[in-house]
Amino acid sequence: MEHSKLERIVLDQQEELNVFRTGNYCLRKEETLIDLNSNLAQVVIGVRRSGKSTLCINALERAKVRYAYVNFDDERLLDISVDDMDPILEVLYKIYGDFTHLLLDEVQNVNGWHLFVNRMLRNKMHIVLTGSNSKLLSGELASHLTGRHHQIELLPFSFADFCSYEKVPTSPLTTKNRGFLASAFDKYMKQGGFPELMNEKDSKSYIDSLLEDIIKQDIKKRFNVKYVDTLMHLTNHLLNEAPSIIVKDTLQNLFNISSSHTLGNYLSYLEQTYLISTLSKYSAKSRQRVRNAKYYAIDVAFMNQRKDAFSGDNMGFRLETIVYLELKRRTKYARQDVYYHAVPRSECDFVVCDGNQTIAAYQVSYDISSPKTYNREINGCIAGAKGTHCENLYLLTYNEAREPVLKDGHKIKIMPVWEWLLLES
Repeated sequence: MEHSKLERIVLDQQEELNVFRTGNYCLRKEETLIDLNSNLAQVVIGVRRSGKSTLCINALERAKVRYAYVNFDDERLLDISVDDMDPILEVLYKIYGDFTHLLLDEVQNVNGWHLFVNRMLRNKMHIVLTGSNSKLLSGELASHLTGRHHQIELLPFSFADFCSYEKVPTSPLTTKNRGFLASAFDKYMKQGGFPELMNEKDSKSYIDSLLEDIIKQDIKKRFNVKYVDTLMHLTNHLLNEAPSIIVKDTLQNLFNISSSHTLGNYLSYLEQTYLISTLSKYSAKSRQRVRNAKYYAIDVAFMNQRKDAFSGDNMGFRLETIVYLELKRRTKYARQDVYYHAVPRSECDFVVCDGNQTIAAYQVSYDISSPKTYNREINGCIAGAKGTHCENLYLLTYNEAREPVLKDGHKIKIMPVWEWLLLES
């Protein structure tokens, strides 16, 4: 690419960066995981528009380090390869002056990017990377930057992030603040956690556009998918049914997919690009964990803010998804695992394990006012306790707090989901 064109692109991106600096953004917990003094590449990965760039820029700005920035999710840089990186680096030095840190946004769009990053690390440059494809980015890191990267996974806003952005006080839990938090949680359940949706009026167009970008940019081009319409129909079906157990034979027949291998690839692409996230069944047998995987949308906005979405009215499914995503955040950095537990006629939504020890079990129910529902959920907690030898039991509801329940020698704490979401993990 011509040097003058590269310079114009970098200048345009610097102008966007300067506009960004005038904004007001919340501090997210994941920002503290970025170590700008490390000699390891700091890698932030996650679904498109989850706030990866904002997170990295905020970290760099707060640290007051000298840094340069280039965003490869720019249509003018579509054909960039590793051979173009030295000219880009030259332009960056010309525009930003001397710098100690380099932020490479959506770096997986550059063929051979890891070769450049490895050279920069050898030259003691502090590197911060973002990417929207977990397997591609992680796979290349494992192959080419062995032991020289620190990976940080970013989901859309947690409820704590949401409250911080909306400036809703999370403590003390006075009657007034509890009312504000309950109202904020209603909005969070409906809107989801994509940061840009906080100020977007046409949420359905936004989510439809995001979904199309992921399918056609992050999946079709990168994995050479031939039947994109089939993949799009499959994706919409999965998001309408989530959360649900994956039954591959049913999906293969429903969408006339030629082979189980192709279907497996499609599901893998959706998980790699963070459209869905899978949850294994609690079992000592690996075969049981793999065969009975349950999947969740990566944000409730994909469940109810899409065009022709059908799962938006199921508040229980959305509540369960929010709890799953919070557990995914908490267990990721505690190096713990989360599963669901199921035995005949009873299921416990989530169990959290530290190695072979179960440290908590959770049951989620939107409304437990019906005695039948209440008894079912309590029995699910008991089944989880007996099946996993766990005594730290929770029944999480939409907005109902009760005194702890003691049954069959097991104590179950009952609280609103929004209150649990604000507890320290």
